[in-house]
Amino acid sequence: LKKLQTIAIYTAYLSGQIPPEIGDCTGLQNIYLYENSLAGSIPSSLGNLRNLENLLLWQNNLVGIIPPELGNCNKLSVIDASMNSLTGSIPQSVGNLSSLQELQLSVNQISGEIPSTLGNCRQMTHIELDNNQITGAIPGELGNLTNLTILFLWQNKLEGNIPDSISNCYNLEAVDLSQNSLTGPIPTGIFQLKILNKLLLLSNNLMGNIPPDIGNCSSLIRFRASNNKITGSIPIQLGSLQNLNFLDLGSNRLTGFIPQEISGCRNLTFLDLHSNSIGGTLPLSLSKLISLQFVDFSDNLIEGTLSSSLGSLSSLTKLVLGKNRFSGSIPTELGSCSKLQLLDLSSNQLMGNIPATLGKIPALEIALNLSWNQLTGEIPEEFTSLDKLAILDISHNQLVGDLQNLAGLQNLVLLNVSHNNFSGRVPDTPFFSKLPLNALAGNPSICFSGNQCFAYDGKGGGSSTKRRGARVAMVVLLCTACALLMAAVYIIISSKKRSRGPHHDCDIEGDADLEMGPPWELTLYQKLDLSIADVTRSLNAGNIIGRGRSGVVYRVTVSSGLTIAVKRFRSSEKTSASSFSSEIATLARIRHRNILRLLGWGANRKTKLLFYDYMPNGTLGALLHEGCGRDMLDWDIRFKIALGLAEGLAYLHHDCVPAIIHRDVKAHNILLGDRYEPCLADFGLARLVEDENGASFSANPEFAGSFGYMAPEYGCMLKITEKSDVYSYGVVLLEMITGKKPADPSFPDGHHVIQWVRDHLKNKKDPVEILDPRLQGHPDTQIQEMLQALGISLLCTSNRADDRPIMKDVAALLKEIRQEPTSGSDAHKPTSNSSKNTETAASYTSSSVEVIPAELLQHPQGSSRSQASLAYSSSSANYFPRSQ
Repeated sequence: LKKLQTIAIYTAYLSGQIPPEIGDCTGLQNIYLYENSLAGSIPSSLGNLRNLENLLLWQNNLVGIIPPELGNCNKLSVIDASMNSLTGSIPQSVGNLSSLQELQLSVNQISGEIPSTLGNCRQMTHIELDNNQITGAIPGELGNLTNLTILFLWQNKLEGNIPDSISNCYNLEAVDLSQNSLTGPIPTGIFQLKILNKLLLLSNNLMGNIPPDIGNCSSLIRFRASNNKITGSIPIQLGSLQNLNFLDLGSNRLTGFIPQEISGCRNLTFLDLHSNSIGGTLPLSLSKLISLQFVDFSDNLIEGTLSSSLGSLSSLTKLVLGKNRFSGSIPTELGSCSKLQLLDLSSNQLMGNIPATLGKIPALEIALNLSWNQLTGEIPEEFTSLDKLAILDISHNQLVGDLQNLAGLQNLVLLNVSHNNFSGRVPDTPFFSKLPLNALAGNPSICFSGNQCFAYDGKGGGSSTKRRGARVAMVVLLCTACALLMAAVYIIISSKKRSRGPHHDCDIEGDADLEMGPPWELTLYQKLDLSIADVTRSLNAGNIIGRGRSGVVYRVTVSSGLTIAVKRFRSSEKTSASSFSSEIATLARIRHRNILRLLGWGANRKTKLLFYDYMPNGTLGALLHEGCGRDMLDWDIRFKIALGLAEGLAYLHHDCVPAIIHRDVKAHNILLGDRYEPCLADFGLARLVEDENGASFSANPEFAGSFGYMAPEYGCMLKITEKSDVYSYGVVLLEMITGKKPADPSFPDGHHVIQWVRDHLKNKKDPVEILDPRLQGHPDTQIQEMLQALGISLLCTSNRADDRPIMKDVAALLKEIRQEPTSGSDAHKPTSNSSKNTETAASYTSSSVEVIPAELLQHPQGSSRSQASLAYSSSSANYFPRSQ
């Protein structure tokens, strides 16, 4: 095939190796083999293809080195072999490719140094070498690449200085050098780049001052340089950056003060200066930044009073000012920040009463931390409205009165009121009954029981709280009873069916209606070379790979060699036709990489078949609990599955019109591809949120969902919404983190995994003990990721549907767990020459969601960290206790 110009076989599950004979097709201009399952190495014979322009091999299983012979392909414009397992170094011969515009080798195991010969590729626009093991210095010759727009070198082992010559690349738009071991100062010239919009330098060993020249870089949108050794003060010239949206300078050695001129950054939404030595007072001009959503000035030396003008920051969601030297009172105007989810004013010198207005902030649900101050007075009555709040720490103050205004806070996960002057009875609620004594210690007049009441207040608060708690308990018990009753009925009916012959309806051996029965109707949504005869010949017991409520699934290899999954619906089930129609109606109109692809369907009067992509690694449930390759499920794979499933559900809920509710999210409905990419399956119970007339869908009377995964609203016969899927997702996430089934036999008293986890945390035990033992030996950074994911799962499994996040938020929060790597990819843009389909996070970027709302997990007693003070560290997206 000497005249063949293009080979395009992509996203086709192609396996095997790239044949060396491809090098004989000397007329080839384009090789598109991306998103397959190709193994082996890249053939050196590709060096014979002198007309080759585009070589796209990304997302395969390729190993070995990048052949130096590619340097002979002097017409090459794009090389993209990212997301493989390539090793060795980048060959010097790449410098011979004078037409090369894109070199994309991200996410491999490439080592060695960046060849200086890359500086010869004067047409280069994209260099993406992130997530490898590249060593050495960044070659100064890269400064010759005046057309370069993207330079991604993050998460490698680079050393030395950032070369000054990089300022010659005047077309640079995005630079990410994060997570290396770079030293020296930030080059002054880099801020002369007129169209640079993202400069990400976090987690290195950079030193010196932030150059005042930063004020010249008017196009800058994101500047991140946290976790370095940068000194000096924040330059006032920063105020010239009107487009700046994201400023992260935390964990450095900055001194001086926050300049008034920062108010010039009118589009700033994220401002993080935590863990420096910044002094002075808060600039009054800060109140002009009305777009601010996140502020973290914690662990500095800032003093003075908190200005009432902070209340004008109407977009603020997180305000973290702990561990400073603030004095005076807490301004009542903070109650005007109606979107505030987290407020941390701990470890200061604040005095006076707690403003009642704080209890009226409707969004306050993550944490309120006022500990280690000099606050006086009582807990405001308005705190009874904080029914979404998860963390409350008011310890180490001089507060008085009783705790009855906290009795109704049903969503509390952690509470610390120790070392105050509280008195009266402890509220008689399940939460307070399990509260450890150290959370109440240092209050000598607190009454723990009738025989230990040192100063009962005489107001009868205890009995009223009992009545209130009894009412809540009654509602919970009724809902639970309803759910258990429905589950029991379902189990009994299922048992009777099994006793009549468990697989009678799908015993297809010799079934006459398959090939010799009524005529078949066949519809294919993909180009497939198959016939009904191909399919039916394989529908036998030896090919069964799964059974569900509505049918049996078979692995079928058709005459073309393609392996697919075929679902045969139970012919005697009354709901079979409904489930069959539901799956077709749902899956035929949607496409997402994390939704199982429907290839087509076949049906006659007696039999209904659906054709799907075959997923070789089976179900998540089998891998977790049935020993089917469970050792393969390390944390990286589990995180990949969690994120993929979240993105798939977010697509169903937010990108489909009308939205789709799955209604049966569980571990056994999550299928895994050959690279463990997850796909959500079994849409037989799925429902549209709106019907054809636009009316809202409410609970269907038929039994939906699976025991252990059903949200409380199923048992209470309440409206079923997307939030019901969120709950089920949270249970699956807990399964992956703990390794436990939803109703694991190891749990005491028949507890659910949610209750088991919550009890463990309320008892102040080490949260690491919750993790699957197979995960506990992982590095500390991954352990922290697991604990943050645990917090997300607890949010998803809130009892009230309104308290659960939406799936778009869940996906965004998961991405923030690995916030620093995401910082590189969020600057990535699809290129004009490559056909790579770059997926973006559904309407969320790391500038809009920076805090994981829960992971508020206290360390066990005896830890070196104090349980009394909580402090957020945005550099790692954690909210953990910090020592005083």
